[in-house]
Amino acid sequence: MVRGPVSMLYPSLDPNERFRERRRSARRRKRQRRAIALGVLLLGVFALAGGMTLATKGGKRTTSPAAAKAPKVSPGATVPAVPKTTARGAGPRALPLEVRGIHVTGPLLTLPGKLDGYLALTSSGLNTIELDVKDEGGIVNYEADVPLARLAGATRPYYDAAEVARKIRAKGIYLIGRIVVFQDPLLARARPDLAIRRDDGSVWATSEGLGWLNPYDRRTWGYTVAIAKSAVKAGFDEIMFDYVRFPTDGDIENARYTGSTTQPRPRVIEDFLQYARRQLGPNVRISAALFGLAATRDMGIGQVPRLIGRHVDAIAPMAYPALYGSGELGIERPSRQPGETVFRTLADFRQQVGDDTLLIPWIQDWSYSPDLVRAQVEGARLQGAKGFLLWNAEGIYTASALRPAPSG
Repeated sequence: MVRGPVSMLYPSLDPNERFRERRRSARRRKRQRRAIALGVLLLGVFALAGGMTLATKGGKRTTSPAAAKAPKVSPGATVPAVPKTTARGAGPRALPLEVRGIHVTGPLLTLPGKLDGYLALTSSGLNTIELDVKDEGGIVNYEADVPLARLAGATRPYYDAAEVARKIRAKGIYLIGRIVVFQDPLLARARPDLAIRRDDGSVWATSEGLGWLNPYDRRTWGYTVAIAKSAVKAGFDEIMFDYVRFPTDGDIENARYTGSTTQPRPRVIEDFLQYARRQLGPNVRISAALFGLAATRDMGIGQVPRLIGRHVDAIAPMAYPALYGSGELGIERPSRQPGETVFRTLADFRQQVGDDTLLIPWIQDWSYSPDLVRAQVEGARLQGAKGFLLWNAEGIYTASALRPAPSG
């Protein structure tokens, strides 16, 4: 986690009174939204009766798969902007009213009965599973028919993608496929020409010895999207891009990027997501996982929510309180105020992306009691998030945190 100067942006208030007031405010907003929705419904009925055609909100439109095909682009060229679409045609099922999900790795699914155990969490309120398609080690978690993945020795038979997708969808669960983009030690080793390198031509690596793909090299974009297309074909409803950024640790000053490197880093990341949107087409939802502080300050890694939000359906801020330093977000010890940390993180994201991009934060479900996990969920709800995803590397989750929000 990159840490920088602390900006004391928020006043210190009594947390209990603050949460009570926010809960009251959230309920008032909910009643207002219901009244507005009823008014819109009545307007639609009147418009239909009068033969009127109502334009879609914000001028959003649905693009045909042919029109969504990405044009050939030369190195350094700017990919034209593509409007986001909310109508997904025959693509994924409707997004849950409130996303309540968990993170699942490929190796976990090799354990007998593990998937059935996760599916049983629907009785607690689970309606979404994020399943790793390509992980932090560069491993593609199933036998994807992607030649470059096979060349790199990246594919593993952790699960049958089509069969797992069928089983999860049969339970009415929304399925997100997570793809780690630029951290990829396997392809970096197999194809050094695609990797970030050093002056001597060797592959650059993080402090943990992990190689990264060169974000400026559009061939790496094609590799990522080929894997995404494979997951969509198997039945995943959504693709979440993670590590969609430049590296943060190691001897970054010695990292060398070949090719055209005149584009600012935020524009490179934005252009990648534009490209992915075009290639995957309008019937696939895409999202991006970003650092929790990406909306608070420029971290120098290319993650600018305001730009990224133009090309994804949802942003998943990694609002893990344990990763925030003392004083960040104006909180003396963020790890001791997890609900407030999530609330303030999302406040900064909302200020950048407005209401057009959904916010679905990652919630820390390790080293906390159930009460503190639920406090984070409450913080997300008070900010009007579309839902949340629980993260625990060991795959052990707080079932009570998955309960639907109380009505009223």
